[in-house]
Amino acid sequence: MVNLPTIDMAGTGQNIRRLRKQAGLSVKDLQDIFGFATPQAIYKWQQGVALPTIDNLVILAAVLQVRLDDILEINTVARMQIGA
Repeated sequence: MVNLPTIDMAGTGQNIRRLRKQAGLSVKDLQDIFGFATPQAIYKWQQGVALPTIDNLVILAAVLQVRLDDILEINTVARMQIGA
């Protein structure tokens, strides 16, 4: 068995919400920064229903002035059998 890291979507969403608020930004602010027509993607990120794409994650980290590791919540609980 090998421990493989997985992204905790709910935890990552909580981090996005918390960091956005700490930065003093509204969902509408992020919507405008990303050029999204609606705020739905950002709400989905915050709810842990979806994750930002890698390029949006890099932009989010820059906007929030944090590292990617500060946004992503990583679990190493998943185990996978390697080999036959």
